[in-house]
Amino acid sequence: MKQNNKWKYQGDGRYEKVYEKMQLLGIQDITTDRQHKNGTVVWKLPIKNEYSKLCIEVASFASGYVRNQGVSCHSNYQLNKRCQGEPEYFKLSNGDYRKFETRSCVLIPIEIDRLEYLISYCLKNYYIKNANQVADGKYVPEWYHNDKLESDVFTQKQRGDGYKEGCKHKKQYIKDLENKLATINRIADI
Repeated sequence: MKQNNKWKYQGDGRYEKVYEKMQLLGIQDITTDRQHKNGTVVWKLPIKNEYSKLCIEVASFASGYVRNQGVSCHSNYQLNKRCQGEPEYFKLSNGDYRKFETRSCVLIPIEIDRLEYLISYCLKNYYIKNANQVADGKYVPEWYHNDKLESDVFTQKQRGDGYKEGCKHKKQYIKDLENKLATINRIADI
């Protein structure tokens, strides 16, 4: 993280909590100097898009929008919540009126609110929904993971030596991963 961005997360309790969550989730602040001057904050997630194999980037803009930066897809798109807009009426050439309704983004004017929203959005939509994806973006179905785990245990049983040590190591690794997932779920509930 650049020095000009680090101060943002120090001093205020809400910003410090956001920074703590960023550290826990492995999110990097990659805001450039120009973006910083414009009031934009850009984060790089440690999750790769399964199609482009690039890390996902999200950003908070001073205008109130929160967006996916489009690095890992064909274009950027708003992550803000949507609401039904006020209907508009247009007069046609024959004198009839047509009703036109749109959906618009709910802007988040306060920066810390945008950052907290961005953390919760990323946690829900990128971390939890993509929990079966590994770091390179490859999807691993649960049945395949369980089958592979059982075959590894069977292979260790055949070898005989070191079986107990290998099981202890894997059990501890699984326990550590379960603890991390529980922490992430606890943060999502906040």
